[in-house]
Amino acid sequence: MKALQLHRWDLTTAEAREVQLRMRERMIRTDAISQNSSASTKSGNRRIRLVAGADVALVLSGPRGWEKGEGSAVAGVVVYTFPEMQEIERASAVLPLTFPYVPGLLSFREIPVLLAAFEQLRNEPEVIFCDGQGYAHPRRFGLACHLGVLLDCPSIGVAKSVLIGEYREPARRAGSTSLLRDPKSGETLGAALRTADGVKPVYVSPGHRISLPTAVKLVHAVSNGYRIPRPTRDADHFVRTLRRSMATK
Repeated sequence: MKALQLHRWDLTTAEAREVQLRMRERMIRTDAISQNSSASTKSGNRRIRLVAGADVALVLSGPRGWEKGEGSAVAGVVVYTFPEMQEIERASAVLPLTFPYVPGLLSFREIPVLLAAFEQLRNEPEVIFCDGQGYAHPRRFGLACHLGVLLDCPSIGVAKSVLIGEYREPARRAGSTSLLRDPKSGETLGAALRTADGVKPVYVSPGHRISLPTAVKLVHAVSNGYRIPRPTRDADHFVRTLRRSMATK
């Protein structure tokens, strides 16, 4: 998969925030995909045949490597058939970190190495599940939005914690949801989704070219009895294994 060249990466934190505000104008929050089993749909949306999970692990150097961005980033992408969820491909990449840790600007640390991993794929997914925020972000442009716009691919943010917004605890049954809203404006940012009975919810928000209802349905569809949906869980295990192998060399 080739990424659009929409901005440079050697940015100050102030410039990075301006990039987010500018690029969110390109973000589409309606569906460009369909879960219909037929080859084509009346809406013209693409049928989902392949999905991918993506994650990044860091190999830090120095006592303040996390803050300063000193070390390397390891990205992993796992591709599956949908809805069977049979794994068909993995790709990885390692790049030096070039951006410090700044809350709300995680994508500027992680997306360069993610793009390097996606570029290696032979099979192009119709949907990408990201371990991080999508629209549920202070500037409404989290990592899933950023990655989706650059790859021009439907993307979903699946976060383990809330960055912004408030919600009511959903019912304890798998598939239960509760809207995540901005407490000041009341705007809907995403949803808390219970992916398995009794587990803590995950926080789903649209990235690009997908609506919130479809994003929630797809995250539930790729969950298999664990709190973390399979695509991002497998991608997390993948990059952790790669990181351990780097540490032993």
